[in-house]
Amino acid sequence: MTTFDFTPLFRTAIGFDRLANAFELANRAEAGGYPPYNIELTGEDKYRISLAVAGFGADELDIEVKENLLTVTGRKGDDVADRKYLHRGIAHRGFQRSYQLADYVRVSGAELKDGLLHVDLAREVPDAMKPRRIEIRGADDKLIEGKVEAA
Repeated sequence: MTTFDFTPLFRTAIGFDRLANAFELANRAEAGGYPPYNIELTGEDKYRISLAVAGFGADELDIEVKENLLTVTGRKGDDVADRKYLHRGIAHRGFQRSYQLADYVRVSGAELKDGLLHVDLAREVPDAMKPRRIEIRGADDKLIEGKVEAA
C-alpha cells in the first residue's frame, strides 16, 4: 500500500487542510463493494449517486449530511428465525457508505425506486463566488454620481 506525506502541503498552503484530510481518508477507506453504487453527472453542476439497495425499505435507510460528508446507512431488521434457506445469495446485512462533498454541494433530493436509492446533488455557488466582470477605467475618467465620465 502506498502512503502519502502531506507535510509539505501544510507548510506552504493555508486552508487546504480539509483537502489533505479528504485524501488521507480516501487512502484509508476500505474498498468494500457492498452495496454497489454509481455516481453520475446528470447536468451542469448536478450529480446523482445510485445505490443498489434491493430488499431495503425506506424506513431501513438513512441519509445524513454533516460538515460536507454525506453518509448513507442501511439497517436491516431481524430476519424471521423460522426460515430455512437452501441457498442464501441475497445479502441481508447493514451497510454504511460515506461520500465527501465539495463546498457548495447540497443534497437536493432522494428517491427509492425499483431497488435503487437515488440521491440527487447540486452544486450551488453563491453569487459572491461566481466570476464577475470588472470595469476598467482610464486615467482621465472621473467618477461622478456612480457613473464614469470621460474628462
